Amino acid sequence: MQYESQAIGLIETLGMLPAIKALDAMLKAADVKFVSYENVGSTLVTVIVRGDVSSCMSAVKAGVAEGEKIGKITAHNVMKRPVTNVSKVISVHKVED
Repeated sequence: MQYESQAIGLIETLGMLPAIKALDAMLKAADVKFVSYENVGSTLVTVIVRGDVSSCMSAVKAGVAEGEKIGKITAHNVMKRPVTNVSKVISVHKVED
């Protein structure tokens, strides 16, 4: 998957439950698609969505707000029009083609 004119939104949490809560809010808040999730050990979980820049920004804002209600958000970011090679990193638990 190449992102060219799109953005990717990322939220990293401590544990799976806040990640799921954040992802649910992201998908409801804006026109974004669920791309992947990554987990490091049994602690850090990152959920990744894609869409246009403003949608990703809205989605990440909503996801952080909801995730913080039940757990800890350790990092969040919106990457505007990432370079093509970034898509090679997003592949461990890919959910879209």
